[in-house]
Amino acid sequence: MIPIFIFILILSLLIIVHEFGHFIAARRNGVRVEQFSLGFGPQIFKKKVGDTEYSISLIPLGGYVKMAGDSQSEYKGADYEYFSKAPGRRFQIIFFGPLLNYLLGFLFFWFILFIGYPSLTSKVGGLIDGYGAKEAGLTVGDKIILVDGKKVDFWEELQRKIQESKTKPSVALTVLRNNKELKFDVLIKDKVFDDQLGKKRALGIIGISPFDEIVEVRHGFFESAYLAVKKTVNLTIMTYEGLWGLVSGRMSMRESMTGPLGIFFITSKAAKLGLIAVLHLIAVLSVSLAIFNLLPLPILDGGHLFLLGLEKLRKKALGIKTEAVVNNIGFTLMISLAVFVTYNDILRLYGDKLSKLFVK
Repeated sequence: MIPIFIFILILSLLIIVHEFGHFIAARRNGVRVEQFSLGFGPQIFKKKVGDTEYSISLIPLGGYVKMAGDSQSEYKGADYEYFSKAPGRRFQIIFFGPLLNYLLGFLFFWFILFIGYPSLTSKVGGLIDGYGAKEAGLTVGDKIILVDGKKVDFWEELQRKIQESKTKPSVALTVLRNNKELKFDVLIKDKVFDDQLGKKRALGIIGISPFDEIVEVRHGFFESAYLAVKKTVNLTIMTYEGLWGLVSGRMSMRESMTGPLGIFFITSKAAKLGLIAVLHLIAVLSVSLAIFNLLPLPILDGGHLFLLGLEKLRKKALGIKTEAVVNNIGFTLMISLAVFVTYNDILRLYGDKLSKLFVK
């Protein structure tokens, strides 16, 4: 029950933050918000405050903010309606949803970096035959403290420093063994891997694996903010590279996309790892939700922004019939995508069990 509860809490937080972005921007621009809804299906709670009805529905897989006059067919010309506002103001209302998801992801990254997170030390836990570390004389339990004269404390730092040195045939390591410093010149070998984005990537390998020694890493307040910005930007770049990989066919959609079922599975694993893992998952999902919503597809925020750009060029909004066609196409695309990712998640997570069931 706990993983389901955490899953619902995470989804609800992401949806509420996103819709609150639309809500607060609409209110600031003088647009009346008629409904703020979390979830879909039968309502289990509703309360009207002022002009807005707040509701919670049974299926917590989405939400929406209903504004007065937010479609051409409903628009009556009142100054509190969505379509009465200039394109620039409507841009703010649409963009604030993804923006708040971005902000939430950044704040969670910042919080994690500031309060501390677990990290592997630079102690050697294993050696691989045929690679430089074993041939040079390193042993299990050695703690690597310098790479080419540069200090390292954690495994992630160690990996990065070795990759920075991979253009050279070898790397100079200083290790701590029985409280004594020893120096080794270790050969680097290139090994080609398929990375997360489906690209062939050559990595410099010295043939070591980490020791099971974990320490808590903390950063200062301002350093944490800087690192959180870097992490958010890097995640954004990596996500767009992944999307391009899907479009270009370099990455498999079946292997790269997941839906609510897959997110529930990931959430269950994160819950077992502890609070920091759950907070990190929220940050990643929040940034990913912002990026997905900004894609220029009908019914998504990015699609609405694209249509606003067209309106700005044409000097007039879409007609009622055209708007209805665009919305129907968008709705069909979203339903098709939801069915595909759910089917994909079932096959990926439970395919073996299902095949054994049918074989019997």
